[in-house]
Amino acid sequence: MAARVVLVRHGRTAWSVTGRHTGHTDVPLLDEGRDQAEALGRRLKGAPWSGLPGAAVRTSPLSRARETCDLAGFGGRATEWDALREWDYGAEEGLTPAEIAERRGPGWLIWRDGVTDGETLRELSDRADRVVTWARETESDVVLFAHGHILRAIASRWLGEDVSFAARLRLDPAALCVLSWAYGRTALERWNDTGHLDLAP
Repeated sequence: MAARVVLVRHGRTAWSVTGRHTGHTDVPLLDEGRDQAEALGRRLKGAPWSGLPGAAVRTSPLSRARETCDLAGFGGRATEWDALREWDYGAEEGLTPAEIAERRGPGWLIWRDGVTDGETLRELSDRADRVVTWARETESDVVLFAHGHILRAIASRWLGEDVSFAARLRLDPAALCVLSWAYGRTALERWNDTGHLDLAP
């Protein structure tokens, strides 16, 4: 089983700045996002990470995640994996929460109500389970470069929680998270850690 599973959300994009739901639309990193990815890479090269030698590295094929992986220094070791794509938001793609609430009502919550004509919560949960199963069967550390909602879904399922638990897990651009073990059970070791961005030049 993996000693630890390191989750990395991609750096900032124009759509993440405005809060637009960015699923399969291939929105590139902003210059700020590229700086964030490089800052993350500098952190992972230092202690206690030391570049995570021997880790199995996988990335979403979408350019914002793949470029974050490259700029952080893991591109040459990474395998693209479609299971790490962001949630398919269907009719809600590109919309802000406020715009979606106008369509679906002010009480709309994506982690409870899902999306229109896109990937269902069950499908998202099943996809997250595929990633969790692979990570548990991998003997080395695991590093995953992906997106806010799919990473939150993966963390929820790692903990054995329903995917709706992800509503309680905030995840900022270029954040670093670690899933691991405690007392023989899956555990959340680190979450939404952006300390490297405070040190960025």
